Amino acid sequence: MKTGFRSIVFGLTLVAFTACGGEDHDDAGHDDDAPAVAMASAPDTSGAAIWAHIQSSDYQNWNVWPGMTKLYQGNQPHGMLLTTYVNDVALAAIQSHAGTMPAGAVIVKENYMPDSTLAAVTTMFKVAGYNADHSDWFFTKHNPDGSLAAAPNGMALEGRLPGCQSCHMAKVDNDYLYTGSMTE
Repeated sequence: MKTGFRSIVFGLTLVAFTACGGEDHDDAGHDDDAPAVAMASAPDTSGAAIWAHIQSSDYQNWNVWPGMTKLYQGNQPHGMLLTTYVNDVALAAIQSHAGTMPAGAVIVKENYMPDSTLAAVTTMFKVAGYNADHSDWFFTKHNPDGSLAAAPNGMALEGRLPGCQSCHMAKVDNDYLYTGSMTE
């Protein structure tokens, strides 16, 4: 594992821990005593920040969701072939059958056309306190070149996306996740 990636994982884990620790938080929920590097390691809730984070973390070297392969059979709206990567925070939750993903979990799904051409990259990022009505998930959809995708009405596909939220609510018992099980 690369040293920079370890620092990011440590920072995300520390942010998740301090967000739930219940001690010395300011009004925004930040731990006043947390090292600045830990807070700086987690991306903010914007499509640009998520893209920069997964690129700098070299997400294609993350683990593929356990039990899945690259280019497994998918369906709409994501694509006919999918590859799902998880950061170390998400992987630990999956392997421990945690039931839910902790803050700092990042899931990246590459969405491919039937001919294996990359069509989009969708991301779910768990952010403590971001969106309690939808398990605190922040959603993004990027084009292969990293630009933020847009809905037909022009809305940028980042954040509390109604289409993502309503579809993923069908899996509320699995922390909004279609891929794999969080309890088995």
